Amino acid sequence: MRKTATKQSGKIPAQPGPREVTSVKPAVPSDAESVIPGAGPSAHPGERPTVRLRDAGPDDAPRYAPEWLELREGPDAAARAADLLDPLRIRLANLPGKAGLVIHDLGCGTGSMGRWLAPRLDGPQHWILHDRDPYLLHFAAVASPRSAADGSRVTVETRRGDVGLLTPDALAGASLVTASALLDVLTREEIDTLAAACTGAGCPALLTLSVAGRVEITPSHPLDEEIADAFNAHQRRGGLLGPDAITVACEAFSERGATVRLHPSAWRLGPADSALTVQWLRGWVGAAVEERPELKERADRYLQDRLEACRAGELKVVVHHSDLLALSRPTGGAS
Repeated sequence: MRKTATKQSGKIPAQPGPREVTSVKPAVPSDAESVIPGAGPSAHPGERPTVRLRDAGPDDAPRYAPEWLELREGPDAAARAADLLDPLRIRLANLPGKAGLVIHDLGCGTGSMGRWLAPRLDGPQHWILHDRDPYLLHFAAVASPRSAADGSRVTVETRRGDVGLLTPDALAGASLVTASALLDVLTREEIDTLAAACTGAGCPALLTLSVAGRVEITPSHPLDEEIADAFNAHQRRGGLLGPDAITVACEAFSERGATVRLHPSAWRLGPADSALTVQWLRGWVGAAVEERPELKERADRYLQDRLEACRAGELKVVVHHSDLLALSRPTGGAS
């Protein structure tokens, strides 16, 4: 896997006592402004902003704006497949010799997965947050939940660096690996490495919000399908899997003996989500045009039409994703 960052640095242990969290206010750019970083095409194809997936300098500026991550946190939480939690809870309850859960969150961003999942699981939890952006890691640590579903303590540490260097040894003692919106920016080799690390450690994985390659926009427009096809092609640049990732991940985990469950997890965006919809539209159309420049003139008119409908409260968007739960065979004798 083509990675360069160190595996671990910038550790920020959880501190006892109450924490004051300063919320990042998302800004909605005007029509003349560019898309918030992270919502649209990256400057370098094949690089996800908060996870170093390609060779780059150690001091590169982060490319995911916290504003984008905050805009999508509510719809992400609403979309994640709660139906996968019961089988996950059963597996976690049967882990051998566990006084508490140790959860690795890959590409954690501002920590939205922990804020969603920790209060839905019982027992003491220690979250290990992985990301390349030190500011986002700090925000995630400060804004992490304090309590589990049953009131047990939740603690956190951070690791700045490369999730692609995960091995079974790196996950020794892990109860669970989580990630959101990660699989579709990986290659087949990288997904194989992730699956091998999780199954080798006997560790379940909850991998949410992988793009499925399907979008529904109401009212429809004649250019919808062409933009979607170009966007999906953009997602597959440089050997990345894009909307094919969820199928590849199912195969990679299944071939290594894991039981895999899938569940849809679509964003359903309406008038109340207009700030996110604006940014998503800009990124979606921008990626399509980056992939197929000949679309630009028609796509510009299309985008303006869609933004006007969004401002008028007339637009509804369903962006399809899939959540994957892979239950690896435990290595400690639990069933």
